[in-house]
Amino acid sequence: MTPLPRWADVLLLPVLNLLLALGVTALLVLATGNDPAVALRALAVGSLGSADAVGYTLYYATNLVFTGLAVAVAFQAGLFNIGAEGQAALAGLGVTAAALGGLPAPAVLPLAVAAGALLGAGWAAVPGWLQARRGSHIVITTIMFNFIAASLTVWVVVNLLTQPGSMSPESRRFPPAADLPGLAAFGLPGSAPVNLALPLALLAAAGVWLLVWRTPWGYALRVLGGSARVARYAGIPQARMTVAVMALSGALASGVAVNELLGAQHRLLLGFTGGYGFTGIAVALMGRNHPAGVLLAALLFGALTQGGAELAFEMPALPSEIVVLIQGLVVLFAGALGNMLRPGLARVLGRA
Repeated sequence: MTPLPRWADVLLLPVLNLLLALGVTALLVLATGNDPAVALRALAVGSLGSADAVGYTLYYATNLVFTGLAVAVAFQAGLFNIGAEGQAALAGLGVTAAALGGLPAPAVLPLAVAAGALLGAGWAAVPGWLQARRGSHIVITTIMFNFIAASLTVWVVVNLLTQPGSMSPESRRFPPAADLPGLAAFGLPGSAPVNLALPLALLAAAGVWLLVWRTPWGYALRVLGGSARVARYAGIPQARMTVAVMALSGALASGVAVNELLGAQHRLLLGFTGGYGFTGIAVALMGRNHPAGVLLAALLFGALTQGGAELAFEMPALPSEIVVLIQGLVVLFAGALGNMLRPGLARVLGRA
């Protein structure tokens, strides 16, 4: 791989890849008979142009920080966890059980968060154990566990949690003690559902950085991800590490349930995960599996999600799939083709 200065590798190259993706998007918008400048302006204003727009961008980004970290932690150990969607869904059952369990008001919120993390960790630890002890491939087991989690959630909601006589497949409303305060409660402007899950996501990112890059356990984890043979020679307990890393990954994915159920919906809804577990894979890859990169990538994808809603309102003639197309192009140029511009950039910087 062509070497680049650290600042160019971390900052300049990703920015150029993003601009290239937006340039291709502009050409595609132009091909549909629409003005690309108007479309890109609608994306920018819709995601960052007002307090509510910024609030919704941060709200969507919060979910992606959690799932991006979940994927990134597992990847540092050489594990490709694509089951964050199912792990978040199971965490939603834990959150709901604690929220509706009749617990004392002061204990509801912390126990609901803990219950979600526990179920998310347990659901992810099973594929980890299957790979460590039975040789089952983590990609296959995690993706199949997504389907199991979805079916289990449907059964629980429809048969156990839906109120009698209600045609809506959702639980009853959580008690007010289980409501995660929104940032508006602290005097911040806007009415978006962004809530205290956002600082929780930032703390999770800081905790992952400290754990993975500043502790002996994290060093062992990265050694395992770099070479299983070296890890075996160094005496690192690979089976135990695999299960522990997957459990940590599932606990991080549970943040989606905290943000969505405790912070916004205040009840368990079918499909509340909204594909965040799969988008988190793109966030982790674009962020190079580092917490700082995950934060920036999550913010970008959150802005695209929120800006896309404004784009659909401002330009109804534009195909609604254009936002998904933009996300795909960002992943393509920042992920799969992330090093396409590297040799040319290295030559330009070398001459400079």
